[in-house]
Amino acid sequence: MNVLITSAGRRVSLVMAFKEELAKVFSGAKVFTVDFEPKLSAACYASDQSFDVPKVNDSNYISSLLNICLENNVKIVIPTIDTELMTLSKNKYKFLEKGINVIVSSISFVKKCRDKYSIHDFFIKNNIQVAKEYSRDNYKLPLFLKPYDGSRSIDTFIIKSEEDINSRHLENKKLMFLEYLDHQLYDEYTCDMYYDKNNDLKCVVPRKRIETRDGEVSKGITEKNDIIEFFKQRLPHIDGAIGCLTVQVFKNKVNNSIIGIEINPRFGGGFPLTYLSGANYVKWILDEYLFDKKIENGFDCWQNNLLMLRFDKEILINDFKN
Repeated sequence: MNVLITSAGRRVSLVMAFKEELAKVFSGAKVFTVDFEPKLSAACYASDQSFDVPKVNDSNYISSLLNICLENNVKIVIPTIDTELMTLSKNKYKFLEKGINVIVSSISFVKKCRDKYSIHDFFIKNNIQVAKEYSRDNYKLPLFLKPYDGSRSIDTFIIKSEEDINSRHLENKKLMFLEYLDHQLYDEYTCDMYYDKNNDLKCVVPRKRIETRDGEVSKGITEKNDIIEFFKQRLPHIDGAIGCLTVQVFKNKVNNSIIGIEINPRFGGGFPLTYLSGANYVKWILDEYLFDKKIENGFDCWQNNLLMLRFDKEILINDFKN
């Protein structure tokens, strides 16, 4: 009854959480990791064993991953990055036929999340306000530019004056021209939300982002606030959504209005704060997909005002040969 985490990279805390929870139910079970370069992945050294796989766009990626699962009695696969979600969702039936659960949402929902135009439409249909979108020839400053299919805050720009806009911005058809939400007026939250096998919402943990690095929270705090009830009312069920979703929102400091930004249907980089606060999504996944247990509502199971301050820690490998 082993677990495998894909594209492990730096997700040491996620690996350790699965090792801890898995050991409680199967003392001999292992957490494996895969990565394109496992020798250069900190999380791969933290796991029980790691394997190298081709890049996700390689035609052999799925067969390689499936063979690793079969040879190592893996029953659960946990994706961690946006670019692999669609491929895994399209092929999850190949794993399920072999008794392996890939914890990834449906193709249609992943497709919505990967396209920020589509996720804006999804928010609007569910009575969730979004940032105003402008055309390239009719906009109001300041602006926030981001790719409709981007991640990790790559190629995002804050435009405060006409001089800040250049031909690269105007010619890049992937860039969305959006209303800029000033951090003086809004607090930014990443909400870890858990959806069970029936696509029903079981928990919401809003994490206020105090500081980020490379698109990932480095300082954050859990908050029990009106965002929880907001999502309980608007998104109690999402067709095709399973496991952990990270939903980014902005909350107005004056009138408490909430603006939806994006959804990533996977564990986010800041999930360790949610886990350590008491919202045990890792255990819930094991309960659902290994023991077929029903997950009860967990909206009140976690600690309020828990502050996380992250720092770098070194892993040293003696006599390393690349």
